[in-house]
Amino acid sequence: VQLVESGGGLVQPGGSLRLSCAASGFTFSTSAMTWARQAPGKGLEGVSTIYSTGRTLYADSIKGRFTISRDNAKNMVYLQMNSLKPEDTAAYYCATTILSTTFRGQGTQVTVSS
Repeated sequence: VQLVESGGGLVQPGGSLRLSCAASGFTFSTSAMTWARQAPGKGLEGVSTIYSTGRTLYADSIKGRFTISRDNAKNMVYLQMNSLKPEDTAAYYCATTILSTTFRGQGTQVTVSS
């Protein structure tokens, strides 16, 4: 299993970023995919999940601002982040659970600051 995130960076409050995650080594189309984040000094927080059916879940803290999507033809999952706030600053990870084992990528840093 390999998950490679990209798209992070420095953005001003109110700005937008689109994170991407390239997945390989497993049957992507039947797997639920999750974006999680870890802010400095805090624990890992689940941000959003998209199931193979297309059903999505969002944490209350980002609901209405972030949108998760997937492209099964490309084995990609995305996180469109709008109206970013300084409290969204964190390392963002793509993750999936297969046979009770959770895999995640190396992460991509998002910093929201003026």
